[in-house]
Amino acid sequence: MKKILLAAALALATTCAYADDTCKSKAVDKDGKALAGAALKSFMTKCQKDAAAACAKDAADQKLKGAAKTSHIKKCTADKVGA
Repeated sequence: MKKILLAAALALATTCAYADDTCKSKAVDKDGKALAGAALKSFMTKCQKDAAAACAKDAADQKLKGAAKTSHIKKCTADKVGA
């Protein structure tokens, strides 16, 4: 029982550690200021494309098909973008 609780706590801690690792949280310049205007739009567009590609690869690795694949990619991309 203790092993199961420890594994669940570890999984939760790992998930929470990466929760702020989204496109929106990364949209800052080298000085720590938030991006704005064209720089923000360009960054977000590239970040969204990269997130969608990573999620599509993940879906392929899991051998998902059809609606399950579409749903996985949509949710995964939204999580990575921070929507």
